[in-house]
Amino acid sequence: MSQVNAANNARNIDDKLSRVRHLILDVDGVLTDGRLYFDNHGNELKTFHTLDGHGIKMLQQSGVAVAIITGRRSALVEKRASDLGITRLIQGREDKYIAFKELFANEPYDMENIAYMGDDYPDLQLMTRVGCPIAVPNAAPPVAERALFTTERSGGRGAVREVCDRIMQAQGTFEAALAPYLATSN
Repeated sequence: MSQVNAANNARNIDDKLSRVRHLILDVDGVLTDGRLYFDNHGNELKTFHTLDGHGIKMLQQSGVAVAIITGRRSALVEKRASDLGITRLIQGREDKYIAFKELFANEPYDMENIAYMGDDYPDLQLMTRVGCPIAVPNAAPPVAERALFTTERSGGRGAVREVCDRIMQAQGTFEAALAPYLATSN
């Protein structure tokens, strides 16, 4: 890609990100690395990255709502969502577009203002309808091909934080979100 095309593409991405009002996330492969862990008793285990969690909190504080729609059902996901202040959570649903419509049944929305982050075929139902579809590098090829962009970091390894930071940067809220963490001279 030429430097001019790359710059135009970056501006297009920033323009779309600047309009995002809702970020919807898949879990397995996005908030986690996609692997399923079970102990000897059949209990499921999941690992979540702290960078993603803090990025989600900062993004919500900046005014962008975050929701989760996932095909699997897990008490661990419910706890993680609660810990992060995510109140919109639908689990155990393969048809993510219908789940999305249920989430927003009583609220007006514009699909252009929705970002969705996914990695596998069930995510395509929603990714192909939103204004800002995002994939992780380990996404299935048909998912990556339909994404506005692909993160540099992999799912479960800071990819969500990368997206949260990019949204805030595009919306001009990143510096204000970062300010409480910077040392000030007294």
